[in-house]
Amino acid sequence: MLVSMLCWGSWANTQKIDKRWRFELFYWDYIWGVLACALLFGVTLGTKSPAAPDSFFRNLCAASPRSLFEAFFGGVIFNLGNLLLVAAISVAGMAVAFPIGAGLALVIGAVINYIISPKGIPFFFLAESR
Repeated sequence: MLVSMLCWGSWANTQKIDKRWRFELFYWDYIWGVLACALLFGVTLGTKSPAAPDSFFRNLCAASPRSLFEAFFGGVIFNLGNLLLVAAISVAGMAVAFPIGAGLALVIGAVINYIISPKGIPFFFLAESR
């Protein structure tokens, strides 16, 4: 991710070089790159010995299947949302896509969190701020 942070401008510059490749499809490269780096770092930097109790694979085996599924599904949803945001940027521009995407994420996230764990006063979701 540090390398991608240093190359943020390269994404747009590379897209200008090759007009045949759609802008939002560049995000696929990022998704696969982060996955490959995470696996590489987990395997190589996770521990010095695979038999150690805190090794990468032992930790994966110790996690419940439900936890692994939730982590995987959360990553899928996160990356799908980012892919759709990049697609919206290519269609409508950054000034339109970011406020709409962030606003939808805030509202949908708050409602889903309230449905899952109804704490607080629901009136405040509908109240107009003055």
